[in-house]
Amino acid sequence: MTALRRLIPIGFLAALPPLFWAGNFVMARALRADIPPIALSFWRWTIALLVLLPFAYSGLWRQRALLRRHWAVLTLFALLGVTGYNTFAYLGLQHTTATNGVLLTSVTPVVIIGLSVVLFRAPLRITQVIGVLLSLAGVVVIAIEGRFRLFGEMQLNRGDLWILAASLDWALYSVFLRWRPTALDPKTFLAAIIAIGLLPLSGLYSWDLALGHRFEPNATNLAAIGYVAVFPSVLAYVFWNRAVTEMGPNRTGQYMHLIPVFGAGLAVLLLGERLHAYHLIGGLMVGAGIALANGIRWRKSGGRADRHLR
Repeated sequence: MTALRRLIPIGFLAALPPLFWAGNFVMARALRADIPPIALSFWRWTIALLVLLPFAYSGLWRQRALLRRHWAVLTLFALLGVTGYNTFAYLGLQHTTATNGVLLTSVTPVVIIGLSVVLFRAPLRITQVIGVLLSLAGVVVIAIEGRFRLFGEMQLNRGDLWILAASLDWALYSVFLRWRPTALDPKTFLAAIIAIGLLPLSGLYSWDLALGHRFEPNATNLAAIGYVAVFPSVLAYVFWNRAVTEMGPNRTGQYMHLIPVFGAGLAVLLLGERLHAYHLIGGLMVGAGIALANGIRWRKSGGRADRHLR
């Protein structure tokens, strides 16, 4: 693990989940008419658990006593990170525009900082505030395509509210990661919360099937489910949990601003859309904001770094 830390900088690791999640949003939006949102969420996590189990089974058995001891906090993480977040996002993408969805998702880092300050009295510095505002401004430039009149024309609909719920959900998950049992192996932790989170998802999916919401298991739909099961689920969660542990939720949360940047790039590569000047300008603003926010040193307390957000 020490060698891995030297080979892969933590900042690079923190940038991968936004890349995978951008692909998740693009995929869900593109196939919104083909795969019902609850079905996509259920099969995503079912397959993710099957992929993870061969690597996590021994840890689940070996650390079963720890799992029983921490069942309450694991259930909290499962409801937020597995049952709630993606289901809310998929429901939102059924109804909201891409512009609204991207812009509303970008408020997540701001919510993370707000919750950290309110719930845990996290230290907040002016350079961090400037970094957040700069990266958020870059997101706005991308989301409204450099035309500021579009910002005033935005209206919240049902999909927007689901996206806001997803943003709040993920902010709570990230802030509460300070409670993650550190003795649990990361793969054990992830497998446990997926298994727990699938229980309520199974009930929702059964209800959705009873309403007649089904999808055709063709090659395109199965490939999409395979992608969201492996990359935005297993790999993204492992990397994100590790980054929050190393850098804290406030600093890691700024990387969420990369989602619309990556989303624009994926749209160019996969959907044939053109790259415009506002993509480049907004991307530079996002990168500069993240660099500024992550250049902060934690304040000293008693001769050591204050790490109460770990």
